[in-house]
Amino acid sequence: MLKFIFSLLILFLLNIYAKDFNTIILATTTSVYDTGLLDVIIPIFEEKSGFKVKTIATGTGQALKMASRGEVDIILVHEPQQEEKFINEGYGINRKPIMYNNFVIVGPENDIADVKNATNPIDAFKRIAKAKTFFISRGDESGTHIKEKKLWKDAGITPDKEYYIESGTGMATTLQIANQKNAYTLCDISTFFALEKTISLKILFQDEKNLLNIYHIIEVNPKRFSTVNNLGARVLSDFLISNECQKIIKEFGIKKFGKSLFIPYNK
Repeated sequence: MLKFIFSLLILFLLNIYAKDFNTIILATTTSVYDTGLLDVIIPIFEEKSGFKVKTIATGTGQALKMASRGEVDIILVHEPQQEEKFINEGYGINRKPIMYNNFVIVGPENDIADVKNATNPIDAFKRIAKAKTFFISRGDESGTHIKEKKLWKDAGITPDKEYYIESGTGMATTLQIANQKNAYTLCDISTFFALEKTISLKILFQDEKNLLNIYHIIEVNPKRFSTVNNLGARVLSDFLISNECQKIIKEFGIKKFGKSLFIPYNK
């Protein structure tokens, strides 16, 4: 909280010196956006800080590409290897964990692939391939898509094109397509809970250890791009790790969905 207050003091002192200084451009994953979490957090942040946040919802891969071109000020993403590469190449700074959930494998209730009896995620994917049933992939280089591709690779399987459909869309739309096709898909549990009442798919496999999904906030390096609003990015980052925001994250979803959708990293 002290960091957040200090950042606000800097904002007050420097506010008059930069063009469009009060706008922060945030690129974030569709899973964070689709659940409605930002609809709660951002208005509180804007009121407290005086900043305005422009949010771009996209896959992690696209968010990182935008950041590597200096098109955004800060990103909230969930693919550790790509994040580390982004920082090592000098594009990002101050990577901080914000929250986590886990991926789940969802599918039709009749579960013809018998995924519910899988011993691990790789076994689950092998069962889906063996059953020759539809699997809907995001196909968008998002954190979820990258995790899915790794599971296929670890299983030693190249998905059958006849049954493998790439949606090229965010998680919510991908879930809806899977629902229409009576298909399986890999999904972050938060988006599933947010849409659970509108679809007939069920969670068939969970593995909190091997399917852990951590979200990090990363500021775009101002030494790489002098046009980025690093002060605004830093203030937003400090707010997201503050006790106030972590409490909001912990409670988000309980009233509407009966359960927390994300687990704050600093519990």
